[in-house]
Amino acid sequence: MSVPNHVAIILDGNGRWAKAKGLPRTAGHVQGAKTVEQICEDAYNMGINYLTIYAFSTENWTRPDNEVATLMNLLRNYMKNSIKRAQKNNMCVRVIGDKTQLAEDLQVSIAELEQATRNNTGLHFQIAINYGGRDELRRAVTKLAQQVAIGILKPDEIDEDKITSLLDTVGLPDPDLLIRTSGEQRISNFLLWQTSYAELYFTSVLWPDFDKNELAKAVEAYQKRDRRYGLVKEES
Repeated sequence: MSVPNHVAIILDGNGRWAKAKGLPRTAGHVQGAKTVEQICEDAYNMGINYLTIYAFSTENWTRPDNEVATLMNLLRNYMKNSIKRAQKNNMCVRVIGDKTQLAEDLQVSIAELEQATRNNTGLHFQIAINYGGRDELRRAVTKLAQQVAIGILKPDEIDEDKITSLLDTVGLPDPDLLIRTSGEQRISNFLLWQTSYAELYFTSVLWPDFDKNELAKAVEAYQKRDRRYGLVKEES
């Protein structure tokens, strides 16, 4: 049975996991970060080549200050330790989203991580930070408009390939499977362009409790789908 080449995951339920245990929401994010590390290993062992997670959206800045600070510090700690971990696991790490809005030290750490792991041939791991699908498209359209304005591009030359080439995910295959944890059934502004034909899988399991067995269930559900890409399947 085929395994999805690219899996994208909306990590949801950290806060509810912590609340159910009488812990602060920040404790849920700490545990959720540990889950991310394990799922990277599990995904690659299953034959998944690309994994993209939604770590921090453009809308997440409106959360309480202490929660935002915790998430940013978790990212700092991840970046601090990730070069050694990524090299050990031969993992290529890339951050998508508007990185210009992040603290300068985070931007530096991200650049160092991406440069250090760019030639690794194991799991391609993408982390969406300060990412929003609409914002990504807005930034791409702005670049196209600038090219038209200075005369290096004609409006009728704009096609899907040109748009794709200006997205944060340029060079990556589109996700085959999009997973969302915690029972919510929406994509929340994540990879709007790229998930046009992705299979969607929703589970009530909260992200900190998501494990190898839950990932296997999602892959098994994907394997039962009939992916037609808008075509009509001929009757045998």
